[in-house]
Parts: sequence; structure tokens; C-alpha cells
Amino acid sequence: MDRYSRQTRLAGIGLEGQRRIRASTALVVGCGALGTHAADALVRAGIGRLWLVDRDIVEWSNLQRQVLFTEADAERGLPKAVAAAERLAAANRDVAIEGHVADCTAAFLATLPALPDVVLDGTDNFPTRYLLNDWCARHQRPWIYAGAVGTEGAAMVVPVGGPCLRCLWPEPPNGADVGSCETAGILAPAIAAVSAFQVAEALKLLVGATPSRGVYTCDVWRGSYQLLALRAEPAADCPTCSGRAFPALDAPPASAVTLCGRDAVQVDPPDRRDLDLDALARRLGSATARLERTEHLLRFEADGVRFSVFASGRALLFGVQDPLRARALYDRWIGLS
Repeated sequence: MDRYSRQTRLAGIGLEGQRRIRASTALVVGCGALGTHAADALVRAGIGRLWLVDRDIVEWSNLQRQVLFTEADAERGLPKAVAAAERLAAANRDVAIEGHVADCTAAFLATLPALPDVVLDGTDNFPTRYLLNDWCARHQRPWIYAGAVGTEGAAMVVPVGGPCLRCLWPEPPNGADVGSCETAGILAPAIAAVSAFQVAEALKLLVGATPSRGVYTCDVWRGSYQLLALRAEPAADCPTCSGRAFPALDAPPASAVTLCGRDAVQVDPPDRRDLDLDALARRLGSATARLERTEHLLRFEADGVRFSVFASGRALLFGVQDPLRARALYDRWIGLS
């Protein structure tokens, strides 16, 4: 217990709280800026099991704020979930860490071997957040929303029984109305401020303490930090809190999705099948440029677009923004749909 001696001295944790943390499982969805900060803090706090899920690969633009990655990870195009799991395992060998290179969908969540004790939002898009909102409500698990852009951030504990994200916004905000790191930039301290609140609330939930009620907001450039009051009861017309419906779980996943703030599209055909990446590499041959087979994926360039293809059939296309064009390019070069 010497590793956690400074943490167990806290009146709110103690030895019993540390045991509860050790016996808990956390799911971190997204291994970007928020997810890497949160996962690192949870592992160092002694969480028993940590599940990571992310669909992306490490790029140079990530290194400014995504604390678990190195230049070597970006050069190799390593999947974020793999790179994060490797780095975290070196920080605490006693934590059971599982990195999943996948899109967080209802189908993926159904494959989890058990229900996590808490879910942390490290995503960059509202459709996934509403999926987590509805999934956690259905399975009566708390989750912690978080987001940051520019110098501002926000976070909120969504307790079992609500109020939930749909109580605040019945429908996901329009992407055009929400700023992104691509359009507004992002300052790393804003990520740190939001993830600090997020992890502190997660630890409170795990040891049985009462979480904060309200929406935490901050602007690290202007020096503004506050907890805004939130309604105590769920909205009367919220289908999720009432258990009448879970819209995000019933919606079919899109086959092509523009990645938030990125000149990239993910293509994930619903009728995909597993790929033999070695055979695909041989088939593509000299028809493509910069063809590279790595341990986790196949990379190449074609039609002015960079492809990263996973064995599951899912692909990331960089240098394209139109989902329809991305799907056409996927069909042309990979041809699974």
C-alpha cells in the first residue's frame, strides 16, 4: 500500500476507500486528450480494471495535449488504445488494462464481459455521448460527461436515475453549432482542468461519496471556474430517465462518419467482414503509394487520400471530408461493401 499512502491519508478515502477503488472497473471511451488524462489518473490511483476504447490512430497533432503518446507512436501510426494501454501498463503493473481498437457502438458495448462501475467520457462527438447516456441509464451505471474546446471546458456527473444529458439537451446539438479543436483550437490546461474534475468525481463515486451536482465549467485563459446549478430531478418528458425509450441504442450506426474537427472520415460498413490485411497488401501492390503493413493495420495512399485499414474491415480515410466520397473510395480500394 506504500504506492497509495498519500491517497489513503485523505479522510474521504482511507484504506477502505482504496480497497473499493481496487475492486472497481472503469470504462474510458476515447483515448484522446480527455481520455489519456483521465486514464492516467485512474491507473495511478489504483483502479482495479480499466477498459479503454478508441477508434483512432496517433497523429503528430495529438502530441500537444494527449499525454500518453510519443513521437514514435505517431510515426508508427499506432492505434491510440494500444499505445495508451502500453504506457499505462508501465505506470502500474497491478492494474488490469484492456485496450480495444474499435468504435464505441451499442454492438461493442454489448461485448463487454461485465458492466463497469463508472464510465468516463473522453469522446469528441455528441452521438457517442448520447449512446453512453442511454446505455448507462439502461444498465443503471453512472457516467461523467466532459468536453473542452479552445480555453473552455465543461463536465457533469450523470448519476443513476438522472437527470441525464437528454434532460439538458433532448437532442444532440448540431455539429455546426458546436466548436471543435480544428476550428477553435485547444489549450492543454483546459483539458487538464476538466479531466481533474472528471476523475475526482469518478473516485468519489467509487468510494461511495456523494458526487457534485451541477455542471462544472471553466475558462482557464480568463481564470473562470464554477459549478452551475442543475435541476435536481429528471425532466418530466425525458424518455431515457423514465425508461420509456433509449433512442441512441435503437438508432442504426452510420456506415461513414466525419471525425470531429478532422479532415478525415471513418468508414465502417454494417455488412463488413474480417480482412486478411496481408492479402490486401499484396493485391494493392504498386497501385498505391507508401504501402505499409504494421502489427495493427495496413496503411497506404491512393487518390490523394491516406488509408488506415484494420483487420475488422473498419477504415480511417484522411484527406477527405465527404462521407459519400469516403465510402466510394473505400469500395474502390478495399471493396467489402
